[in-house]
Amino acid sequence: MRPVILAIESSCDETSASVISNGKVLNNIIASQAVHQKYGGVVPELASRAHQQSIVWVVDEAMQKSGKKLTDLDAVAFTRGPGLIGSLLVGVSFAKGLSLGLNVPLIEVNHMQAHVLAHFIDDPKPRFPFLCLTVSGGHTQIVLVKDFLDMEVIGETHDDAVGEAFDKAAKIIGLPYPGGPLIDHYAKQGNPKAFSFPDSAMPGLDFSFSGIKTAFLYFIRDEKIKNPAFVEENMNDICASIQHHLVKMLLTRVQQAVKQTGIKQIAIAGGVSANSGLRTSLVALGEKQGWDIFIPAFEYCTDNAGMIAMAAHYKYLKNDFCSLDVTPLARMPIGIS
Repeated sequence: MRPVILAIESSCDETSASVISNGKVLNNIIASQAVHQKYGGVVPELASRAHQQSIVWVVDEAMQKSGKKLTDLDAVAFTRGPGLIGSLLVGVSFAKGLSLGLNVPLIEVNHMQAHVLAHFIDDPKPRFPFLCLTVSGGHTQIVLVKDFLDMEVIGETHDDAVGEAFDKAAKIIGLPYPGGPLIDHYAKQGNPKAFSFPDSAMPGLDFSFSGIKTAFLYFIRDEKIKNPAFVEENMNDICASIQHHLVKMLLTRVQQAVKQTGIKQIAIAGGVSANSGLRTSLVALGEKQGWDIFIPAFEYCTDNAGMIAMAAHYKYLKNDFCSLDVTPLARMPIGIS
């Protein structure tokens, strides 16, 4: 069965490898980096060192569990960007070495494009065209997906990403990094309308999350002046309220995008698409509006090589290969690659 491709993902703090054969993802091996927790965020230098320590065994495990040999590979794929340069360099360099040693083509993959294509790993799969809300710690975009490799960003954040807003809100109320999943955890027991926060006015389909972070900071500060135990006594309601507001900001723009484009197939992708509040709210809104909703499995929401492999498969079919002088890109718009 052809093609057989090994894919490597190392854009941030997850070292991942996956093998895809004839369009079917055979595995998705991920090594997480716990070293960043005590620093309250990803430390780039530590991330690149951890990738160096993990990449050999991650790739080896992916190959072994796939039942394929290195000599079976038709290509090696890697994340070119966007991401942390030091982390990307580890994956790019390893992929180059394998490509050269095996004498097989090299495929560069845009990380954000791959998040969208994660929807083609399992069923059900969206039909073209569809809208994809890509939400993560570094990106918040509404993408018009015309084909596997033809995508257009029609809305994006002007400042911070929604994932960063979740993590910053968590830090303000004393939750450890990564705080987004913890906010989601506490929100399940809270009242989403217990507290309200101001909206950010942005043109068109664009987003802004810096204002809500500031408003949340001042809100917690003022409430703690009145009651020092405010956060501890209201943790569930605080988390439910800030999550509800951030999700509302996202879905308001999605509704506008549907009205503007007339497209009613809606997908979500990226790390924040694992948030249960977003998933539940999108499904409910989709049922109300008559949309077809597509949500990836949790495994393919966060950074992973399975999605890189899927993107590489479609690039291979188009003979879209790169040379050995390719370099990583910290910033890489979704239209590139």
